[in-house]
Amino acid sequence: MSEEISPTGKPSGPGSPPDLRASHADRDRVVDVLRIAAGDGLLTADELDERLEVALSARTLGELATLTTDLPPTVATAGGAGVEAKAKDMVRIEQAFSGAIQRVGAWVVPRRLELAVTFSEVTLDFTEAVITHDTLRIDVAMTGKTLTLVTRPGIVVDMDALQLVHSKVKYRQAPALSDTPVVLRVELVGQKAHGRVVVRPVRRTFVQWLLRRPASRPTGA
Repeated sequence: MSEEISPTGKPSGPGSPPDLRASHADRDRVVDVLRIAAGDGLLTADELDERLEVALSARTLGELATLTTDLPPTVATAGGAGVEAKAKDMVRIEQAFSGAIQRVGAWVVPRRLELAVTFSEVTLDFTEAVITHDTLRIDVAMTGKTLTLVTRPGIVVDMDALQLVHSKVKYRQAPALSDTPVVLRVELVGQKAHGRVVVRPVRRTFVQWLLRRPASRPTGA
């Protein structure tokens, strides 16, 4: 009988019953799967928050498995070793007068992203994102609140084609060495009306600030 792979990335079968206790690594793998699914548009921000809460408090492999049963197999195994994530050609995010929209962790960056958002915060965190191509075009149709892009060395944001209407821009590029290659160029086009556009590196912890050390995201953040 062929061996099946569980959503946690571990072989499942007689040796891995659903009531087997889950480890920190099991939870982390499912968290990565859920974040990738959200980045692909398969889960809403609210669904992601709900499932992350369950994943982080899950005690057994069975509890973790239920969180990914409705996801495509290619996504459900993306958090496992040796599986290459595939970027979508286009992802559309449409939301109005609702909660914050976040893409964080190991989400897969699409080739094109459409933001049709009204009075909802949007955060795109690229510090741990899975990047499979060199350009991301973001078509912006956003009114109100703040659009935040969190970068890392090698990620460049181009806003020349973005029309700003009663909006402010705060741009602080992630520090990088002169020979750091560009791994992703983010092109913002369209219109941002009211609110702000913020481009910044990941924030330092207080200790890093004191030591003037480069910021790095904590594991599993």
